[in-house]
Amino acid sequence: MMLIDEKRIHEVIDSRKPHSVALNGPEGLIPRIQTSAANITEKFGIPAYIIGDTCWGSCDLNTQAADILGVEILFNIGHTIANETFGERVIMINAYDDISFDRVARKCASSLQNENYKTLSLLTDSQHLNQIGNVKEIFEEYGYKVIIGKGKGQLNDGQVFGCEFYPAFDIQNLVDAYIFLGQSRFHSVSVAMSTEKPTYMLDPYFEEYSQINKIAQMFKKKAILSIYKAMDARGIGIIIGLKEGQFAKIQALKLKKLFEQLGKRVQLIAMTNITNDHVRIFKGLDAFVEVACPRIAIDDHFDKPMLSTPQAFALIKLLKNEPIEDLLKIHHWL
Repeated sequence: MMLIDEKRIHEVIDSRKPHSVALNGPEGLIPRIQTSAANITEKFGIPAYIIGDTCWGSCDLNTQAADILGVEILFNIGHTIANETFGERVIMINAYDDISFDRVARKCASSLQNENYKTLSLLTDSQHLNQIGNVKEIFEEYGYKVIIGKGKGQLNDGQVFGCEFYPAFDIQNLVDAYIFLGQSRFHSVSVAMSTEKPTYMLDPYFEEYSQINKIAQMFKKKAILSIYKAMDARGIGIIIGLKEGQFAKIQALKLKKLFEQLGKRVQLIAMTNITNDHVRIFKGLDAFVEVACPRIAIDDHFDKPMLSTPQAFALIKLLKNEPIEDLLKIHHWL
């Protein structure tokens, strides 16, 4: 069960005495957030608005919605990062899953002894960060050396985003394989693609584990195919994300200049939600580059080639007859 740190929420409200607050978080947490909002209103007698739009992480805080609502505090729930706040108004609130990894960790640790791995690294997303210490002890019981990669920027030790993975990438030469705690293919596939090391995903709900490198290879092939499909594009649309943590106008302008130097016609587009339905209305463009979230281009389906920032730079290299090996084997895809 997901447990929201309501104690922290109430401490902030009690200290700052806001007239109103807003709460947001991932879709799966909305029922829990509803309860937290109701508890705020009951205890403090103030409006607690739930922002129902998508919230993919600390890059997608929905502060514009908070502006429109006129709230003094926005609680972002379930995206635990190294920062506790963003500016004066945004407060990051932990939400941890209390499910145990003990059974699936022991099953995995026992089975992987057949692979002759000596050194492993544990990784996870926000909701299971509190489980890393316990799972580390279990794997050590089975004779493995376990390394927890150091966090950097917003990332805590052992934590990865779907687009940023310093704790995995920076220690890849020290480990034989990675163990990701949780059900998120979004995160674990990123680790496998960026390191090209064996990566296993532990599912504590079904008490199963699986290696996800074949899935990662499929995503990598899709990403490379999109680049080659974009080579003949005459008109390229470069999409700037309007979400606060995805706004990369400078990067967009840099890419525009580089593509124009190669004879491409470029049009700049600004968009909040980048979907195939929104993109297909633009005419005269043969391919697109989005500089918002790299996972949009890699994970989603588009009728025309859609490239992330690293894919766009790979395309530029191809157009210059330069090799593009290891285009995704980097510590982040931003």
